[in-house]
Amino acid sequence: MIEFKDISKQYELKGQTLRALNRINLQIPTGSIFGIIGYSGAGKSTLIRLINLLERPTSGQVIINGTNFTALDAKSLRQERTQIGMIFQHFNLMQTKTVAANIEMPMKLLGWSKAEREKRLEELLDFIDLKHKRHAFPDELSGGQKQRVGIARALANHPKILLCDEATSALDPQTTKSVLQLLKRINQEQGITIVMVTHEMDVIETVCDYVAVMEKGDVIETGSTLQIFSQPQHPTTKNFIQTVLQQNLPVNILANLENQNHHSIYCLKFLGSSAQETVIQGVIKQFDVSLNILFANMTEINGSVIGQMFIQLLGDPAQITAAMQYLRDNGVQVDQAGVQA
Repeated sequence: MIEFKDISKQYELKGQTLRALNRINLQIPTGSIFGIIGYSGAGKSTLIRLINLLERPTSGQVIINGTNFTALDAKSLRQERTQIGMIFQHFNLMQTKTVAANIEMPMKLLGWSKAEREKRLEELLDFIDLKHKRHAFPDELSGGQKQRVGIARALANHPKILLCDEATSALDPQTTKSVLQLLKRINQEQGITIVMVTHEMDVIETVCDYVAVMEKGDVIETGSTLQIFSQPQHPTTKNFIQTVLQQNLPVNILANLENQNHHSIYCLKFLGSSAQETVIQGVIKQFDVSLNILFANMTEINGSVIGQMFIQLLGDPAQITAAMQYLRDNGVQVDQAGVQA
């Protein structure tokens, strides 16, 4: 487990104190893919660099698998860092070295023999599907291929933790998908804990088991990805989720409604597409109300489907109230006109 205990980080600049992190307390489970998301300046890149102490906290402790990294001497810290790999937004490859030489570099620094390096190199080139690019230079590679080389280099020493700082933000959508699939495979097959910094909620949606949302140096919300998507609490979290799962009724649909009684409009949130169909059928069959489906969408989080549907309910108020209670009794979250009903 990676644990941040009461972590603060501040910088002194021209006589002023700039606070980057404010007493962060956070736990990252071993073997998980953990996303850290926030807007520019939120402190997410500072936080991830505290894990391998590329940045040192002003106060607090970074504890990894029971070891207090902040208390280690220089020699012990160097040894522990060999268990942590890192990949970057702009790849950080040596331009004058081949793919093979870039991947071998960490192994050379640790004094691996030529035979050991060659064996591991072959494994990694096969894993990232770039055997045919062994002798190529970075300028001859696509962005996705460069990042795969960066991933292979980070995996060279068999790390237990992989840090990804905006690893896909410089890539096109299709390449991003491919790199995320590779990271998911690394986690599943090798059990490596992956910590990802991103500003893209679709990255969190695609691969992360857990997520922490940051703003102005604070962790404002954290939980399982499914929990955060299904029940976001903070306005910033809701704004991020809005980018992949429509949270509000589209204005053009609202404008075209014949009945402008917005109090009759509800947002329903489901877990599971089949549950969505069943409860809607139940409302139609059991209650004397008119139900109009205005808009619906869904997304999949770690194999679980989150569905969201905007409906208009018209009819006797008592029947509408009973229908709403029926929905809640069947595990549906009900919001009315954007406010919890």
